[in-house]
Amino acid sequence: MHEYSLVQDLLEQVGELARARGATAVRRITVGMGEQSGVDPELFARAFETFRAAGHLSEAELVLRPVPARWVCAACLGDLERGSVLRCPACGAPGRLAAGDELLLERVELEVPQPHALRPAGTGPAHRAE
Repeated sequence: MHEYSLVQDLLEQVGELARARGATAVRRITVGMGEQSGVDPELFARAFETFRAAGHLSEAELVLRPVPARWVCAACLGDLERGSVLRCPACGAPGRLAAGDELLLERVELEVPQPHALRPAGTGPAHRAE
């Protein structure tokens, strides 16, 4: 159940990002999850629900974007057919995983104050200097 430690790290990273941007809330977190990443999507989502409860993350939605495995020839970089022997039919070289083993924070949607809300009192557009 390493999904729990992965989610804790993810939420820590998102929390730091939110603080650095002055966010009042995190609305959505999108994670690319490779089918060969070794991460169980259901356990990851359950861990997210468990750990998100505190602070800016309490209302955040988790979006898991599945990334299919893609194998290529290590020599000629030709695509290997899914489910085939992991050896290039053209040159005989072994295949290598080109995509599908990643766990990647792709997008964070934040709620941040409007720029006018960040101005010191009395300096907004409605303020008139005499």
